[in-house]
Amino acid sequence: MELPRKILIGEGVISEVGSLISSLDGPASKVAVITGRMVKARAGGECSASLDKASLTSSWHVVSDASMDTVSKLQEKIAEKGLPDFVVGFGGGRSVDVAKMTAYRLGKPFLSVPTSASHDGISSPFVSVRGTDKPHSIKANAPIGVLADTHLMSQAPPRLLAGGCGDLVAKITAVKDWELARDEKGEYFGTYAANLAYMSAKIILDESQKLKRKSQFSIRTIVEALISAGVAACIAGSSRPCSGAEHLFSHAIEYVAGPNYGLHGERVGIGAIMMAKLHGLDWERIEETLQNVGAPTKARQIKLKEEHVVKALVAAQSLRPDRYTILSKIKMDKKSAEKLAKSTKVI
Repeated sequence: MELPRKILIGEGVISEVGSLISSLDGPASKVAVITGRMVKARAGGECSASLDKASLTSSWHVVSDASMDTVSKLQEKIAEKGLPDFVVGFGGGRSVDVAKMTAYRLGKPFLSVPTSASHDGISSPFVSVRGTDKPHSIKANAPIGVLADTHLMSQAPPRLLAGGCGDLVAKITAVKDWELARDEKGEYFGTYAANLAYMSAKIILDESQKLKRKSQFSIRTIVEALISAGVAACIAGSSRPCSGAEHLFSHAIEYVAGPNYGLHGERVGIGAIMMAKLHGLDWERIEETLQNVGAPTKARQIKLKEEHVVKALVAAQSLRPDRYTILSKIKMDKKSAEKLAKSTKVI
C-alpha cells in the first residue's frame, strides 16, 4: 500500500509547507510548485515565504488546464532546469492532478496542497487529465504528504465545497457496485477500504444540515472525509471504493456533451441519485443531502439537456466494460434511461 506519510490540516498551515517538506523524505533543496493563476496571486506569497524559510529553492509553474499535453510540456520544462526533489500541487483539482501526474512521470515525490475541498484526488493516487487513451481516471502515485489550509479553503467558491460533498456521497453507490462485482463476478473486495469510503460518505449524509453553513467545522469535516476516501483508494490499490457507475455516468457526460457541464463532484452526485435507485437504495436521502449542501440534483442546474443525460446513461458502461457495476447488470437503452432519470427527478 502506498499511503500519504503526513497529513496536516488546520487554519493557516500554509505557513508550514516548507517545514513539512523538510520533514518528509530526507534532505531537500529544490521544489517545483504547480499552481493556478488565481491561487498564486491570492496565496503564492505565503507559500513562497514558507519555502524560503526552510531554505528551499522553488520554481513556479502556472497551469490553465488539466491535459496530458500540459503535463508533457511541464515535464520537459522542469527537467531542463534540473530535477527538483519535490513536486508540489498547490491549488484546485486541476493543479493537483497535473502536479501529481508530472511528479509520477519525473519519478519524484508529490506533495498535495489543495485550496478547495472539491474531490478526493487530493489524497488518492488517481488523476483525471484529458488527452489520455482512457475516458476515466488513471493511476499515478499517492501524495507523500497532504497539507490542507482550512482558511484558504474557506475562501474558495461555495460551489466547490458542495461539489466535494457530491463526490463523497457517490461512495455509497461505488461501494455497492464493488459489492455487486464481488457477489456476481468473484472480484476481490476489500472490506476495510470499502468501510472507510462508506464512512466518508455517511458523515456527509448525517451532517448535511450543518455542512450547508460555510464554517471551519464544515470545511474540516469535508476535507477530512475527502482525504479518508482517497486513502481508501490507496488501501484498495484501485479506485473501486470511490468510483462506480456514477463516475462512469460523469465521464459519459463529458463524452456525449463536452467537459463544460458541471464540476466533477456535481456530475457524480447526480449520477449517484440514479444509481442508488437502480440498486434499490434510499436515493431520496441522497437527493436531500445534496440539496442541503447546495449541490445540484437536476440536470438543468448544470445546464445539461435531457438528451445528454439519456445518452450518457446508455453509453456509460461501454466506457469501461472491464469494471462491473449496476449498469453491467441492468442494461440501459434509451427508454429505460429516460424512465430512470425522470423517476429520480434528474430530468
